[in-house]
Amino acid sequence: MNSALMYQGNTVQLDDPGTRGSVDTLLFELDHYRRKSARLLMMNELLGRLAVLVDMASMIEAYSVWLMPSVSHDLIAYSNPVRKRTYMFCSSHGPDRRLAMNAAESVIERLNGRNYQLDICEGEYFVQSWPLTAQDDKSQLLLVRRGKEFSGQEVEVIQESLGLLGESLRRALGYEDLFEQARHDILTGLANRRVFEERIGPLMDNARRHGYSLTLASMDLDHFKEVNDTLGHATGDDVLQQVAKVLAGMIRSSDLLVRMGGDEFILVLPDTGLESARILAERLCAAVDGLNIRVSGTGKLGISIGLSQWQPELSRDEWMQRADEALYQAKATGRSRVSIG
Repeated sequence: MNSALMYQGNTVQLDDPGTRGSVDTLLFELDHYRRKSARLLMMNELLGRLAVLVDMASMIEAYSVWLMPSVSHDLIAYSNPVRKRTYMFCSSHGPDRRLAMNAAESVIERLNGRNYQLDICEGEYFVQSWPLTAQDDKSQLLLVRRGKEFSGQEVEVIQESLGLLGESLRRALGYEDLFEQARHDILTGLANRRVFEERIGPLMDNARRHGYSLTLASMDLDHFKEVNDTLGHATGDDVLQQVAKVLAGMIRSSDLLVRMGGDEFILVLPDTGLESARILAERLCAAVDGLNIRVSGTGKLGISIGLSQWQPELSRDEWMQRADEALYQAKATGRSRVSIG
C-alpha cells in the first residue's frame, strides 16, 4: 500500500527513501518549533507574574510556583552576599522544611560570595546553584530537591528563565532601598504595620496551601506608661529600642516581628504550633524581665503575650481578636506572662 501526502500541490511518496529523510527532518523541525513556542509561552507567563510584584520575597515565591510544574523542588533561595540579603521559599513543612533550609544555607556558606554554578549533594538533598550573571553583585539562585538530581531538561528551563528573574530581582532590590524607611519603624528598626498588612495575607495563604501551623503572638509592655511618666520620653524611647533588640535577637529569620505602635508588638510564627510558640513566648518574657528596667516603687518593665494559632475557618480579624483576648487575659492574671486563646 502506497503512503503519500500532498505538499505544496505535489504528491509526495512517503515510502520513497529520499522522501522519508525529508519528512523526518520536517517532523523534527515542527516538533522543535512546537517546543520553542511552548517555552516562549512559559516565559511570557513568568514575565507577567513578576511584572506585578515589587518585593523580593513575593518574586521568589512566584518564581517557585511558576517553576514547580516543570521542575519539582523543595526549596528555592536567592542569595546576595554584597547586599547581605538571602530569601528562601520552601514548600516543605515540619522537620523537612528545616532540613531543606539547612542544605541551602550550607551551600550558600560554601559559595562564600563566589559567583559560579554549583551542583552538589547535601545529605539527602541535591542542590544546584546558578549565578545571575546579569548582576554585578555575585547573587545566586539555588534550588534544593530531596532524593533526585536535576535533569538536563530541567536545568535548561531554569537557565532560560534566569535573565527574566535576574532583571526582576534587580528591580526588587531597587524598590526595597526606596521603601525601606517607609516599611520599618524609625525608632526600633522593626517592621511596621504596613509590612504586617502586606505579608499577613500571603502567610495565611501559604499555611492553608501547605497545611503547616501558623501562630500569632500579640505583645504589650507592662508598666511602660510609668517609664514615660517618671523617667521621661527619651528614656522610654531607649527602653523600646532595648526591648526590640532583645525580641529580634531571639526569633528566626522567617518570623515576622512588627512594632504596631506605642508599646504594642506582634510576632507571626510560620510553621509553629502553640506549644513551640508558648515555649518561645515564655523565653521572650524572661528576656524582657532580664533587662531589669525599674520604674517607680516596686514596678518593673515586663511583657505580656497572648497566643493564637490560625485555623482555616478564621478570618484575619477573628484570628487577631483571639490573640488580643489572650493578651488581655495575661494582663488580668498578673502580667509578664503568656496566655493562649
